[in-house]
This record gives sequence, C-alpha cells and structure tokens, in this order.
Amino acid sequence: MPVIDELIRTEDDGSISFGNYKLAQKAKKSDFEYQGDLYKVKTCREITKLERNDMFVYESVPGTTAEHFKALDDGVEFTACGDQDAQITVQMENDSEYEVYVNGAAVGSMRTNMSGKLSVSVELEEGAEVKVSAVRRA
Repeated sequence: MPVIDELIRTEDDGSISFGNYKLAQKAKKSDFEYQGDLYKVKTCREITKLERNDMFVYESVPGTTAEHFKALDDGVEFTACGDQDAQITVQMENDSEYEVYVNGAAVGSMRTNMSGKLSVSVELEEGAEVKVSAVRRA
C-alpha cells in the first residue's frame, strides 16, 4: 500500500484516504473539504491523527496510512498500513457496543465509554495491509 503523498484525498468510491507513516517530521493539511465537512490530518512516523470540524475521528500510534476510510451509520471501515504494529483509536457512538473485525475475522466485542472512543491493536508490517471494521451491535 502506498503512502498518501498529498496527506489526504478522496477516493473514487467516495471514501477518504490519509496519512504517511514514512515521514520523519510531522506534516499537516487543514481545511480539506469532504461531504460538507472540513478535515485536518497530522501525520508522521510517530502518529497519524484525523479531525473533522475540529473533532477527533482517528488516531494511530505509531503513524499509519488509512485507505478507503468510511464512517457508516452503524460503524466504520478502513484499510490500515504501516511498518510496525499500531494502536488505532476511532470515534464512535458514546456508550455503545461494537463487534470488531480485522481482516474479516471477529476479534471481539468492545464497548465505548462516555467519550465514544474505540481502540484496536493491529499487527502491521511493511508491504501488508490490514482491513479493520467495527459494526454496532443491536
């Protein structure tokens, strides 16, 4: 999976891709318009962070590239790439339960707290991508 040289872009399928985990120094792009909202990405080897209208959306430590990121009515899905294992946190609904999948395999049910943050650890290595999705349980 290539890094995103422009830091953030819209894909043909209507999703967004962002992040460049190969940068030694932090880079950012602000005021990226997507579906009527303004996005800001900050990325480098240590961290990748995405905000929508100045509100938290995504963070990975260390930095990653996220492709085809889609926030859905009942969850989120994206493909992550990096050169080392990462902790990824995404903003979801407050106090809700989600089934989390990595590469199509269920890794467990997770409940968000009052802040709505959901964290998942993924095993990453250079040249490989990992599909992550979280679906709200009824």
